Amino acid sequence: MHSHIPTQSYGILLKESADNFLDLAAEQVRSLGYAVIPSGISADALTSFQMDFDSNHIQYIEKYGLDTLASIDELNTVRAPLTHGPKSFMQIATNEKLLSLVGKLILGQVILNQQNSIINPPQKNYNQGAWHRDLPYQHFTSSSPIAINAIFCVDDFTKTNGATFVLPASHKSSKFPSLDYIKKNAIQVEANAGDLIVLDCMLFHAGGFNSTNVARRGVNHVYTIPFFKQQINLPDNVDPDQLSEEEKKLLGFRYSEPKTISDFLNKRPKI
Repeated sequence: MHSHIPTQSYGILLKESADNFLDLAAEQVRSLGYAVIPSGISADALTSFQMDFDSNHIQYIEKYGLDTLASIDELNTVRAPLTHGPKSFMQIATNEKLLSLVGKLILGQVILNQQNSIINPPQKNYNQGAWHRDLPYQHFTSSSPIAINAIFCVDDFTKTNGATFVLPASHKSSKFPSLDYIKKNAIQVEANAGDLIVLDCMLFHAGGFNSTNVARRGVNHVYTIPFFKQQINLPDNVDPDQLSEEEKKLLGFRYSEPKTISDFLNKRPKI
């Protein structure tokens, strides 16, 4: 049986080109809604970040209370860790390869809308295990992406520990598909620790069930056009003196809502 994928074509006037792995990833996100890329983080830096992740999670629970977080179904999430965690969280959010890919997908200006640490607990259901978009409650399509989701894999994402399920190309359809369609077309995206799973935010996806005895960890980022309100106001929760101009721009310092008409006018660029 001949198994080679054809490479020749005819009758084609327009075609995509991919000069490198980021171009190929961008093409796949636009077409299928997802791709996996290496972050380029070293093994030592990954080990260090894994420790940062765990210590930040412990401090978060100590600050906000185990019972309180459990009562509002927030026990497996750490909100905006770059505002209260080690510098490594900012380094992940500003990863060069990731931002380069986001820049290929979103036209114009981009801000970081949110960053959340996510823990997929062993042998338990959790809130990210339900199908959703990362622009929830929205039912529309756009000709080019307006929001990109990037999950940094703190651990290997495998089928047994609940790797993310996706519905390929569902970012192109306004409606949530039928259960039979989901059963037939959902696929699980496996990735190595240190990889980034990049999704169009309108792609339906869900965390899988972790059947192992160890939690599976990830850090989710959402990058959007500046017209979207941030999940948590990042400029009000970080020290600008510790940021570069590019970091300030990414965190939305230039795009905070003007409080008055005078504030709006003063922020307008001069002709």
